[in-house]
Amino acid sequence: MLELYIGNKNYSSWSLRAWLLLKHLDLPFVEHWVSVAGRDYNPALKPLAGNARVPCLHVDGFQIWESLAIAEYLAESQPALWPADAQARARARSIAAEMHAGFTNLRSAMPMNLKLRLKGKPAAPAVQRDIDRVVEIWEEARGRFATADGPYLFGAFSIADAMFAPVACRFDCYNVPLPTVAAAYRDAILAHPALGEWRAAALQEVEAHPHYDNLAAQYGGPR
Repeated sequence: MLELYIGNKNYSSWSLRAWLLLKHLDLPFVEHWVSVAGRDYNPALKPLAGNARVPCLHVDGFQIWESLAIAEYLAESQPALWPADAQARARARSIAAEMHAGFTNLRSAMPMNLKLRLKGKPAAPAVQRDIDRVVEIWEEARGRFATADGPYLFGAFSIADAMFAPVACRFDCYNVPLPTVAAAYRDAILAHPALGEWRAAALQEVEAHPHYDNLAAQYGGPR
């Protein structure tokens, strides 16, 4: 039995990754929502996950935490979650790990908030470097490794796409200008049916986090 503990869909970018993979695979699972109010360590989550964070996947009660570890667990029984070609698979793993560990300036300046639809503003230099690196990753994957079997980074949907889905959401919410190839990929991942389901549910949530919500004026107000 699979049980997935996730945070608020409007805010929890890490939870989205694991949830999106399970939905894409059409695996049956029980979804448990826990509030991620506040940004500090929450001891109430310790019984649900060894690291006291979400997401956490329970497999017959056994806990698997960290979104990338959950993805690798799923790939053991669903190898198509990584590209079949060895070089493409290595690159997909590289960029998934880079996304998991990096881009802190982008994350801080543009926290996940799917209810925002802002006009946008020029990014600070450190944030723009993160944006430029994401664009570089997307353009190389699409140009070098993508095949004709799909619109995603390596053609077919993979773990790399799940890892970058929250960034695509951020670029959309904060109205980040993108070049043609990157914009097309952003639109492709946003059009994934499971991501559409997640975003629709996020808009229905009522819990508000002021430290994420009070950003409209900074980004030119709503579109």
